[in-house]
Parts: sequence; C-alpha cells; structure tokens
Amino acid sequence: MSKIPNVVTIGGGTGSYASLMGLKKYPIKLTAIVNMIDDGGSSGRLRDELGVLPPGDVRQCLVALAESSMLLRVLFSYRFEEGGLRGHSFGNIFLSTLEKQTGSMKKAIAEIGKILRIKGQVVPVTFTKSNLCVDLTDGKTIIGETHIDVLEKKEKRAKIVKAYLSPVAKINQDAKTAILYADYILIGPGDLYTSIIPNLLINGLPVAIKKSKAKKIYVLNLMTKYGQTTDYKASEHVKVLERYLGKNVLDFILVNSKNPKKKALSWYEEYGEHPVEDNLKSTNYKIIRKDLIKDVMVTKDKSDELRRSIIRHDSKKLASEVMNLIS
Repeated sequence: MSKIPNVVTIGGGTGSYASLMGLKKYPIKLTAIVNMIDDGGSSGRLRDELGVLPPGDVRQCLVALAESSMLLRVLFSYRFEEGGLRGHSFGNIFLSTLEKQTGSMKKAIAEIGKILRIKGQVVPVTFTKSNLCVDLTDGKTIIGETHIDVLEKKEKRAKIVKAYLSPVAKINQDAKTAILYADYILIGPGDLYTSIIPNLLINGLPVAIKKSKAKKIYVLNLMTKYGQTTDYKASEHVKVLERYLGKNVLDFILVNSKNPKKKALSWYEEYGEHPVEDNLKSTNYKIIRKDLIKDVMVTKDKSDELRRSIIRHDSKKLASEVMNLIS
C-alpha cells in the first residue's frame, strides 16, 4: 500500500481557506499552519480586549477543513451585523472564549476541531503575541498588520523595504515538526506582506522549510495589493518571498493564466490594483500556468470592517493542480 501524502499549507485565513477546501476532498494528510500576526477587524478587537491570540485565520482554516453539518459551518462563519457585537464572527468569539477557559489556543483548536469534525490539523505558526512592522523607503515605519493593510484610495505610500516582527516570535514546535515531516509544502495563496511573509518572519520557520525534504510549492497572488505590492510583477513577488525564505528553496510556482472578469477588475482599479503580470522565467523551479481563478466574484458581509479581495483562487482548480504535482 502506497504512503498517504503528507501536505502542509502555510498562509493566512482567506488564501488557506481556498486551498484547504479543495485539498480536503483528496486522500491526503493535511496540516494547515496559520499566520498568528493579525491585529485587524474582529480578531484585533478580541486580541486587544481579551488578551487572546488572534482567532480569525485559525477559524477560517477550521471551517475549511470541517466535515460537520452545513449549519455548524455557517454558524462558525456568521458575522454579527448590529449591536455591540457588530463585525465579530461567532466563530472568533467562541474560539477566544475557549482559549480563555482552557488557558490555551492549542486546546481551544482541539475542542473546536472535534465539534466541526475537521479533516486534518490546524496549527498556529506561533503562540507569541507579536506585531508586524515594515520600514519604508521614505524612512517611516508602520507598526501593525491593520495599518499596513488599510490604505485609503489615492493615499500615497512609499515602498516597503523591510518587514519584521516586534517582539521576535518563536516557532510553535508542532508547526516545526509538521514541516520537517511533510512531503509537500504549499505556501500561499495570500497577501504577500500581511499573510505569507509574517509566517516566514517566525524564528525557526524558514530553517525548518529548508531542512524539510518536502517539495515546496508557491501559489502566486492573482492581484497586486495597493500600498504593499503596487505594480509588482510575478518576479518581484518571488524575489521578495525569497528574501525571507531563502533562494533555491522553491520547486514549483503555480501561476494563474486566466484574465479576471472586467466587472471585477473595475473594483480594483479604484485602488490602482491589477492582475499580477506573469514575467517569470524558469530557473531553479518549475512554473505551472493554469486557470486557477474563481468564476464567481466573492461578496462580503456588510458588517465586515476589512476590505477583502473579490477575485479569489478557485478551491477545486487549485487543489486539482496541486494534486497533479503530487500524483
């Protein structure tokens, strides 16, 4: 009997949700390593007010891997639209409450995993409470993922030259073990500076990825991000990723080859964002160009405080291409 492939994903909430939703349907062992450097929206409020770790990205991964009833999955994603709880999701509150009661995010995740009957594991990349910081070309420093992520239309910002964490965050040993024993590591999709790189800034994580014998797959973003990857081409995304991960680590890069719908693009044009231009040339990694885009635009909850992408990766298409590399 052949060995069941051990697949580890590394990313934030929305991007990991897309990959996990598709991959869980295949006969593989799944572990989602999740970014914990989040201080925006509901997660940020709970982190600040209750002193807990940010639950949002963890919740999204738990829901993605859930094999429970549709009602439970909807419940954990439900976002309150009025009153003092406006903007909070039920799942975030429940996860934070369990962390307070058990005294551990790890235990809270385990309990919710049982309730949702998840296929696989959800592992925080760190348990250190830390902040994402970036230095800009004009000498300014921005502290906090929210302040980095949120930028008003036509507001000018200098380019990011360096990203780091304050204080330094130590890798969760469970995350390290998962990476070292993985057969395949999927990095992304997700915003480069606020979903992907925060994981790579965790002390010990890049070293673990390099030591792992797993094949490393990077899923390139669909769109540029205003104020972060403005006018970045595909090669610049990879260059920045390798600055924190290291060179000659990636084995494959998955690139979307289909143009998004014009109606969806008009929403991005207001912020000067556009599809990432594919200018990659094969060097030490293999480039896979396929239609990876979701055919239907994503709508967000009215009470959601954050600006989120409406053009996203299709979970079935993405998982299919990943499995083609595995099989």
